[in-house]
Order: sequence, then structure tokens, then C-alpha cells
Amino acid sequence: MLPSRLRLKRRSDFGRVYSKGRSYATGLVVVYVLADNSPNTKIGFSVSKKLGGSVTRNRVRRLLAEAVRSFLVRIKPGNHIVVVARVKAGTATFLDITAALEAALSRSGVLDAHNL
Repeated sequence: MLPSRLRLKRRSDFGRVYSKGRSYATGLVVVYVLADNSPNTKIGFSVSKKLGGSVTRNRVRRLLAEAVRSFLVRIKPGNHIVVVARVKAGTATFLDITAALEAALSRSGVLDAHNL
């Protein structure tokens, strides 16, 4: 789980990122990014009921959170990010989700290439 100070929580924050941010899609995830002037990056997760029951949805959400946590040191500050799981993420492995998330974050320009 991400620390509370790094999480998007309010519906209005999610809505602002969806409406004003840019989206970057892969087969397993869609990443919405909105540049913000805050010192911290805030990240939220969205997993639809189309994925399955609560056990499946929570498993995917935990996998997404862990994958994002592995990239935290490389993510540039000052962004609001929403990670949306696609239906195929319900059967994907952690490595597949991590690779898809890295591809989407790289295309968005949020990952710092120098901070490996």
C-alpha cells in the first residue's frame, strides 16, 4: 500500500485527472497523468467491477500498487496519476502488470530515466 500522502482519495481529484489529464494505454492498464505544481506525486487506482468479484479486483489493485511502489523513486514529482486496470489485468501476472505499467509511464514522460 502506498503511503497516505501519495494517494489520490477524493472523487473530485480523480475526475480532474480524467478530464484534464492525458491518457496512455497498454493492453493491461490505462494511465492518466495530470501535471500539478505540488511537491508530491499523488497516485490513485481504479479497478472496474468488469474485472470480477471483490477478491479479483483487490488482488489486481494490490498488484498495481506494488508495481507503482517499485517505480516511486523514478517518478518525477508534481504529477497526479490514475492507473486504471483493464479486464485482461485480472488474469495477468505481476511481471506482466509491471511491464505494462512501466511502458505507459515511460510514454507519459513521468519516469526519470536517470534515476535507475
